[in-house]
Order: sequence, then structure tokens, then C-alpha cells
Amino acid sequence: MKIKKNLKSITFGISVGLVNGIFGAGGGMLAVPILKKKGLNQKQSHANAIAVILPITIVSAVLYLVKGSVTLRESFAYIPSGLVGSLAATFLLQKFSNAFLQKAFAAFMIYAGIRLLTR
Repeated sequence: MKIKKNLKSITFGISVGLVNGIFGAGGGMLAVPILKKKGLNQKQSHANAIAVILPITIVSAVLYLVKGSVTLRESFAYIPSGLVGSLAATFLLQKFSNAFLQKAFAAFMIYAGIRLLTR
């Protein structure tokens, strides 16, 4: 039983890492439903997804920098406003109900899917 649980966790981690690394985003969109299925509520799932994505994103960013696929100069324009947005979201997350977050997350997923299909 423990082997099966560990295998699921490993598969989950690899899947989230692959999606995040290949697409540059989306690992969290995969992580949230998986974490909810494991018994976390909507707020806990979002918060834990961010905690999971942070180290994955750092590793991906370093590898892309080393390969020369991205430059820090290009990234610096977005980092300050991204940090402000993440700070605001961290505080706002506590203000929203789980039901609202679930609906907002679903709407964003639908929007993102349509946008990807129409480009």
C-alpha cells in the first residue's frame, strides 16, 4: 500500500514538473485538482500548489538560463510587478470562500483552454 502511495506521489511530481517545464506554466493547474483529490480544501490546494511549483520553477528557470533560452534582462521587467501580484494574492486568498475559488479556478481553466485553442 505504501509503495502504491509513493508511486502516485512520484507520478504526481513528475507530471507537474513536466507540464510546468514544457509549457512554462500550468503545473499549478494540474496540482490543484490532484491536491483536492488528496483531501485538501480549495485554499489549501492553491497554497500547496504554489509551494510545489516554486522549486520546480526555480530549477526550470536555472536550466533555461544555462541553456541560453532566456536572459535575466528580459525577465527583470516582469519580476517586480509579479512579486507585488503574488503578495496581494497571498493575502486575498484568505478573503475568498472555497466555493468562489473553485468557480474562479474553473473559469480560468476554461478561459486558458479556449485561448490556447484559438491561437
